[in-house]
Amino acid sequence: MASRRLPPLHAVRAFEAAARHLSITRAADELNVTVGAVSRHVRALEARMGTALFLRGPRGLALTSAGKAFADSTREALDRIADAADGLRLRRFRRLSVGVYGFFVSRFLLPIWPSLRTAYPDLEIDLHTSANPVDLLASRFDAVIAVSDAEPRAGMVTRPLVPIATVPVCSPELIRNGSVDFSSIPLLHVKPRPDDWRRWLDCAQFSDVPVQGGSSFESLSLAIEAAEAGLGVAIAIEGLLGPDLVRGRLVRAHPIVRQTRRHFVLEYEQRMADDPAVAAFASWLGNSRDQDIPRAS
Repeated sequence: MASRRLPPLHAVRAFEAAARHLSITRAADELNVTVGAVSRHVRALEARMGTALFLRGPRGLALTSAGKAFADSTREALDRIADAADGLRLRRFRRLSVGVYGFFVSRFLLPIWPSLRTAYPDLEIDLHTSANPVDLLASRFDAVIAVSDAEPRAGMVTRPLVPIATVPVCSPELIRNGSVDFSSIPLLHVKPRPDDWRRWLDCAQFSDVPVQGGSSFESLSLAIEAAEAGLGVAIAIEGLLGPDLVRGRLVRAHPIVRQTRRHFVLEYEQRMADDPAVAAFASWLGNSRDQDIPRAS
């Protein structure tokens, strides 16, 4: 496409203001420039177009026929530019696509989702859930909530949300008679996290307890449900246990919490940082992280 041969925009603005007021002085006041600057811009336009735009007389300015036609066109064009700029500023949020672990949705996002509706009633979000970290790549969505060490990465914005610290949990019935004997009670396993039990047992100085046996589940959510049903003890992520502990469906089977260097993080490409919808979602998550999710001691 050939480039447009446009007159300088500042000259067009100076002419349009002078034509609207039929006064160089009032145009200069509106644009906050000197009278001489407006006069030079108008004369430069006349020279570029090869025709007079104003008739200059003792009683002031009057538009020529060419000047009136150009004034009408420039006024319409500048109005359209102003409307377009206002539309960008005031337009509704675009719909966001966010990839996230399903367990994080049910344990963290859903309990606080009403506050998002209150804060940003026009923000619409499609949540795409997966248990596979390969599916949760920022390049595939507007943003993702994934597991990371939260270290800075080139071209990415990373905001830590919930630290990943593990703790054993079970139904209240399993500890009514005292502490849990990890060597005899069934240990419930999560296939995507096969090392959780061994790492926690070593951290809690139960290195002699074997991890063989016990049922295995495809997801952490299923293992938690099995623990609630009294089928054994599961390893859970402490920061996502609030709703379950508050409702009394689970209790900690041991006070030791194993800390890690990993976090659930909100992550998106740097090019999305100025997107109003992404910025609103990130702001809401940051404000909600320590305030609205149900907690239990």
